[in-house]
Amino acid sequence: MTDLDYLKLSKPAKLGYRFLAFLKRIPMGIVEGIRKLFLTIWQVLCLLGREIADVVMTFVHGDWKTRISFLVMGFGNCMRGQYFRGILFFLFQTVFNLYMFNFGMPYLAKFATLGDIPTTKKGRVTVYGDNSFFILLYGILTIFFVLAFIYTWRVNIKQNKLGQMYLKQGKKLDNAKHDLQALVDEQFHKTLLALPVLGIFTFTVLPIIFMILVAFTNFDYEHQPPSKLFTWVGWENFSTLLSSGGANYGDTFRQVLFWTLMWAFFATFLNYFLGMLVAIMINKKGIRLKKMWRTILVMTIAIPQFVSLLYVSKMFAADGLINGALMRWGWISSPIPFWTNAHWARFTVILINLWIGIPYLMLIATGILMNIPADLYESARMDGANAFQMYMKITLPYMLFVTGPYLLTSFIGNINNFNVIFLLSQGKPLSMELAGNAGYTDLLITWLYKMTVSDTNYKIAAVIGILVFIITVIINLVVYNLMPSVKNEEDFQ
Repeated sequence: MTDLDYLKLSKPAKLGYRFLAFLKRIPMGIVEGIRKLFLTIWQVLCLLGREIADVVMTFVHGDWKTRISFLVMGFGNCMRGQYFRGILFFLFQTVFNLYMFNFGMPYLAKFATLGDIPTTKKGRVTVYGDNSFFILLYGILTIFFVLAFIYTWRVNIKQNKLGQMYLKQGKKLDNAKHDLQALVDEQFHKTLLALPVLGIFTFTVLPIIFMILVAFTNFDYEHQPPSKLFTWVGWENFSTLLSSGGANYGDTFRQVLFWTLMWAFFATFLNYFLGMLVAIMINKKGIRLKKMWRTILVMTIAIPQFVSLLYVSKMFAADGLINGALMRWGWISSPIPFWTNAHWARFTVILINLWIGIPYLMLIATGILMNIPADLYESARMDGANAFQMYMKITLPYMLFVTGPYLLTSFIGNINNFNVIFLLSQGKPLSMELAGNAGYTDLLITWLYKMTVSDTNYKIAAVIGILVFIITVIINLVVYNLMPSVKNEEDFQ
């Protein structure tokens, strides 16, 4: 469409044309992702509709035993001789009812406000009110218990429907002996996974959900339970962290995020290529004492990082071994500000990380280099290729193909590399230009730690945790689908 044709269009037509042009500029990968998202939502809604319809039809066409089971779980099973299943269903319902009426309901009732009765003092006596922390924690637990009850109730309905159908067809129902045998036979995987799944839910899933919900509250040092209440604030904390202007959380977050990504890039790829170079040099023909060189490098792995990094941190201090030696030799006149200057501190942590990371990569690269067919190098030499060309065309593609997933996990690991940064610099140097006690070498993970432990600013720390998760997920999804080891799993190109 020409500019003249566009000018002749009506205002609604122009808006429609611009909208279509905008859609054409969206990458096909994003469009496909949105399509799959809506397709998944539609499938979930259809499944939910089918389940509701099945429940209604089961009640309409079910016998009196099935209908009573809608209120008393396990009743139909017991009446049909499946006492083991019936008793389990009934016990679960009894436990659920006792939990809800004696414990869960009070917390769930105040979940929307996170408490409205503050703690007060009457003379020397402290009268404790609501505890927002417990209301949030036990409210989440109660919601999951309700979901588990709904799922179990649905299984109970299905069991009654199948039992009624089997009896009409003259089939024999499973007894308690068969159910117990199934737990160690065809259902043995569920028996094995029951305890690990419970542990994962208790110690992983529940804390993650709690952290996500804290990001939508004003839980900080000014709202510390049980003496103070905290409540829901919606997206206010996200707005605070992503705002701009002045020495606020938004500008600090952008600076820390930039340094985190820069650190992860250098910490990953410098270690990768230098470790590969060291492995190539040690494995080269004619190099003597190969085992000794490998042993010296591996010794840095054997020493615990907690010990070595703290010692190295002292070595680079203003009065440390490095500055002292350089001043005695006359190379410098005053101490180098390794930990007090932002640029020096960032350079120093990247440099020291090479000493930690290169031995790992050397060991990995050594095993891979030994598996590259020697015929490839012989053919390349016969064709007149030099060492650099053989590295670029044979060694590097092979290494990237095999170690692609490791590179990705290493990059994500360096984004969350708490030990190296905190033990070396504690995030220093600090600055008044950065909010939340952040320093110029702080990563998002160390800043989150400071926010939680020192400032007790749990709400902003929770937002940082969510954003770190989103960033790592995006990097994982994008890079993983671009790696040759994923796109060409059965080939080496």
